[in-house]
Amino acid sequence: MGNWQAWLWSAGLIAAAAIVAQITHRVGFALFDRLTRHTNLTWDNAAVRRMSRPARLALTLFAILFVMPDAPMSDAARTTIDHAIAVGLIGAVAWSVIATVSVLEDVLREKFRTDVPDNLKARRIATQTQVLRRVVAVMVSIVAVSVALMTFPTIRHIGASLLASAGLAGLVVGMAMRPTLSNLLAGVQIALTQPIRLEDAVIVEGEWGWIEEIGTTYVVVKIWDLRRLVLPLSYFVEKPFQNWTRTTAMLLGSVFLYVDYTVSVDDLRAELRRILEGTPLWLGEVCVLQVSDAREHTLELRALADAKDSGTAWDLRCLIREKLIAYLQQRYPGSLPRARVALDANSSGPVPAPLARHQPGLRPA
Repeated sequence: MGNWQAWLWSAGLIAAAAIVAQITHRVGFALFDRLTRHTNLTWDNAAVRRMSRPARLALTLFAILFVMPDAPMSDAARTTIDHAIAVGLIGAVAWSVIATVSVLEDVLREKFRTDVPDNLKARRIATQTQVLRRVVAVMVSIVAVSVALMTFPTIRHIGASLLASAGLAGLVVGMAMRPTLSNLLAGVQIALTQPIRLEDAVIVEGEWGWIEEIGTTYVVVKIWDLRRLVLPLSYFVEKPFQNWTRTTAMLLGSVFLYVDYTVSVDDLRAELRRILEGTPLWLGEVCVLQVSDAREHTLELRALADAKDSGTAWDLRCLIREKLIAYLQQRYPGSLPRARVALDANSSGPVPAPLARHQPGLRPA
């Protein structure tokens, strides 16, 4: 058989094997997809969706590997193709491992849904699975690339160095990868200890918002005005921040008012309860109005009320502030803060009350 005929026959065998593998994959997964439609299980639907592409790659490579002994080609060509198949299988195995972790994440997300009122446990599990999936994906990718590089004799040392960098790298490689490894380790720590979770209400860098995304090396905080604050994962391990929903989504909303000393605190306390009982924003357990401070010219009143989450607490605080101010304006306009002045007998103009205490002949009003 001529050289060109041998190459043509080999190419035809490989192409035929790849086509048969593609048809087999399409038919097999179409059958699996039809079977899973009649079940209420989550894992089989997720497995069909996530494992389809890595299975196609693996099945194609195995089919080519199966016909390789019958393909007439030179030893050098056979060695090159076998090497390429081995590298492809390494990638297929790594892809399958990542897809398996993704299937587990899909199953847990379906079982523990975050679109329900009491979603604290669901958010905790969603945070763990998301961060761990990304960490596993990065580590598996590093190992797969390292093993693939080690199959090349001339650059085997590069693969060994890359594989070592995932554990105990040399000084230069370790220093170069220190920020990345630090964030990866911080991601594992966050997934296990969970100082933050998805949808947690936090205050970081003086900004109030929600944890929108926890990536492999960063966290995205959605600010209340729709800006995004991007921070490294290590920030939430090394620096202090406020988490308003660490143990429960319920929050106490506080409102401060500054009124005159002549105000009727009991009437305001009764009005606060009436306001809260007339709104669905109130959770119904905390209703407190206290004089928190007595300043030189005004009283400081603090109203407390509970709400089911941070967004509701914000709306409730605004409602309380507006209603109490309107109540004071309508019923007790004289109780609003005002500046006291004193009149000097020898002057036709007013003198502020603080000055009256320091000048003789002046009497505070």
